[in-house]
Amino acid sequence: MTQLDALKSHSLVVADTGDVNAIRRYQPHDATTNPSLILKAFDLPSHQSLIDETLAEVKREVDDSDARVEQAVDRLSVAIGSEIAGLIPGRVSTEVAARLSFDTEASIRKAHDLISLYEQRGIGAERVLIKLASTWEGIRAAEQLEKEGIQCNLTLLFSEAQARACFDAGVHLMSPFVGRVTDWYKANTGKDYGPEDDPGVQFVRTVCSIASTYAYDTVVMGASFRNTGQILALAGCNRLTISPALLEELDASDGGVEKRISDIGEASEQLAPVTEADFRWGHNQDAMANDKLAEGIRRFAADQEELEKRIAERMG
Repeated sequence: MTQLDALKSHSLVVADTGDVNAIRRYQPHDATTNPSLILKAFDLPSHQSLIDETLAEVKREVDDSDARVEQAVDRLSVAIGSEIAGLIPGRVSTEVAARLSFDTEASIRKAHDLISLYEQRGIGAERVLIKLASTWEGIRAAEQLEKEGIQCNLTLLFSEAQARACFDAGVHLMSPFVGRVTDWYKANTGKDYGPEDDPGVQFVRTVCSIASTYAYDTVVMGASFRNTGQILALAGCNRLTISPALLEELDASDGGVEKRISDIGEASEQLAPVTEADFRWGHNQDAMANDKLAEGIRRFAADQEELEKRIAERMG
């Protein structure tokens, strides 16, 4: 048995890619995308006919040049997501533009647009997770969308304050990051970490512990891995979203995998809800989380802008 097969007995494996060939090969349950992954997919030979068809459709149907580029990004994301949805039994996560991370109402409108585009392709809302940054505004958008039956994946999650607010909002899924947390500590301490003392691993274990201790329904999905040691140290986490390179490494390695995260129990008490002031202060006091959330939003926004530029050039 490969380590990938063994891992699947403890956690649902999610492919962190827009590459349909990788998804066919590793057969994950779900798949996640983001602007960076869509930008990478833009250059894949296997996607060129889909891109051409999508951009031609937008040129026929949308007259305004600015609206045309925005529509093209949304439709391309949904086109790739729909193709992925046809290859997996679970859900595909599709991201709201990072530039909307501090605008609750605009995020909700964009989520509605994306769900509508999926439905036009025959993919129901139950097969999609709307991906939002874990800002206070993004969490409020998710709370409203969840009430409407549109389930969400809260990403760029680096602090306990963010996790607590997501639990309070009843979001379907949150993605606490591992690799980016560890990157920050390595850069600021000069220290290398093994799986057991890895700050990113410890952070996700803390989030899982809160979910278990207080019996929250929110799915915890470890994300942003740098090596297989981090992944295996979180075996038993509800879901783990893994890049093709690390999926390949796990698939090429034989051996068993020990479960490291316990199941959710029954809560004997409840935590007090996190207020906006609590959230902003708690997140602010975590220098790593403050830095990495801002950096993550900037990076996703930059990749979105590059994708828009590439699409505009290709559409002429």
